[in-house]
Amino acid sequence: MQRTLINIGPRQVAGFCLALTAFELLTYMASDVIMPAMLDVTTDLEADARHVPHAFNLYLLGGVCLQWLLGPLSDQFGRRPLLLIGSALFGVSCAAAFSTDSIEAFNLLRLLQGMGLGFVVAVSYPALQEVFCEADAVRLMALLGNVALLSPLLGPLLGILLLEWLSWREIFLLLGCTAALVWLGLLLWMPETVGVERRDGQQTPRVPFSWRLTCRRYGALLGNPRFLCASLALGLMSLPLITWIGLAPLLLVRVLEMPPLEYGLWQIPVFSAVIAGNLILDRLLQTHSLTQLIQLALWPFCLGLLFLAACALLGAGLGPVVASLSLYAVGLGMSNSAVYRLALFSSDDSKGLVSALTGMISIAVMGFGGSLIAAIGGGSRLEYFAIWAAFGGLMCLPMVYRLLQTTTSDVASPQ
Repeated sequence: MQRTLINIGPRQVAGFCLALTAFELLTYMASDVIMPAMLDVTTDLEADARHVPHAFNLYLLGGVCLQWLLGPLSDQFGRRPLLLIGSALFGVSCAAAFSTDSIEAFNLLRLLQGMGLGFVVAVSYPALQEVFCEADAVRLMALLGNVALLSPLLGPLLGILLLEWLSWREIFLLLGCTAALVWLGLLLWMPETVGVERRDGQQTPRVPFSWRLTCRRYGALLGNPRFLCASLALGLMSLPLITWIGLAPLLLVRVLEMPPLEYGLWQIPVFSAVIAGNLILDRLLQTHSLTQLIQLALWPFCLGLLFLAACALLGAGLGPVVASLSLYAVGLGMSNSAVYRLALFSSDDSKGLVSALTGMISIAVMGFGGSLIAAIGGGSRLEYFAIWAAFGGLMCLPMVYRLLQTTTSDVASPQ
């Protein structure tokens, strides 16, 4: 059983973890399950196919829009009410897509749906860190990452199967109904972690919201080199994977003319590799500090991206590209939760605000980076995707190096 810092029973712990996992999975699933139908969406709404990656990137950017505000608000009013509001907003915007009649309205709803991702990052992640002890929190973050990765792993395949019986509009309605059930689970089982006395006699204090104070706190975080390096590294490290998710429908279905089922099957090696990396992280946590884990993870991470660049230069086919992405994905799975933990505890400020800015920076890097790669032709040829994705991922190395240099051993070591 996980060691909790607040006084809640085993049943509530299990219900909270289950509801939180379901909400995170649903926010990712809303993106990935619809990807096989995106060409149908653009055809039905009489829009250009270029909206396929745009809709995905808008979903990511939606996760950034409110995070700067959600973190400080949850520090004052608590994590529980904010997450309930976020899950309700997500469910309503999914259900509203059922009746949309233009690509502009569809893209706006994708932006609103993506805001649910912002609530996950800015509100639920700090709550998880405040409920559980450090080692358990890192493990649970990695396990949540595994569950979230079931979405891009199984989401396209599930979307293909659902399209046999449902239209893309009905899929969104189904997502909205499922979100209502998740909201009920959060209402029943999510504990409040702000202003509650913990078993160690301490508590996460409520921080009154002030525009001036919030801007000053954000400014102080942006002046923190360790925080900035960790947040930028999080975004750049995930950029190749995010770009693959956004451009795979164009590259595989449109350019390589694969049937949707084959497109879904080609996702399995990449996301299985990320899950494998997370499982390796869980095994190594007992014997390695977080900085040591990141250093180990850089080997498969960098080798995978260098092989990906070589695939582009040599004109290799889809198999070598996916194999290179999979090797990179192992390193990403090993390092992502550890880098997030270092970002969150790089400052003594409230974790709601720190998590919000971490999510804003990392998701903005992924969203703008993915849009840029799509704009310069990453979805037109496999070679273009490979070279730009490899270049974007390797750009994280200076930030990771600086992070490892400035992280003290007492912060990095698991307790």
